Amino acid sequence: SHMLDDQSGKDQMKDLGFQTKNGLSVRAILSILIFVKGMAYFRGDQVVSLEDVRQILPFVLHDKLEPDHDANFFEAPGHANLRVDRISWIRRLFDLANAEYDRLDLDRNDPVAELDEEFKGGLEGLKQPEVKKRLVKRERLLAEMAKGKKLYGHLYDDILLLKYLHQRYTNYLSWLKWQSH
Repeated sequence: SHMLDDQSGKDQMKDLGFQTKNGLSVRAILSILIFVKGMAYFRGDQVVSLEDVRQILPFVLHDKLEPDHDANFFEAPGHANLRVDRISWIRRLFDLANAEYDRLDLDRNDPVAELDEEFKGGLEGLKQPEVKKRLVKRERLLAEMAKGKKLYGHLYDDILLLKYLHQRYTNYLSWLKWQSH
């Protein structure tokens, strides 16, 4: 598997997925939500903070998220201790994920979220030219993502959502054409 990883062209230090051997189950994610809500409640807060998540995450995931000790990340200076300190490793992983989110500026510039919001407005009443225009927007964004030729973790969900939206618009366009005959 490491031979395939080496051939993917991805930056093995940057792609956080290379640090783990597995992903998160729905049960683990729900456990995180329950515990962070509890922490916020006991602190007297009405909402969960990012710091609440940062503190709870390692304790919920320490026996669920398995590090890949052979990953290049653990070879980097100052990271060897993270092989045995799983709590610190998960917290570092969370911090790196947040830094990547900030670097991508997804709070202010998330074209996939914008296209999803547009779709949430509904399809009813849209005419064929508008549906075709929306399809082209999604196709162009997918083509732009494909230029990178590397499927980093943060792109995977976006691509799945764009595929879903494309399918819904395509089906609606087919239905509009069928209705016009």
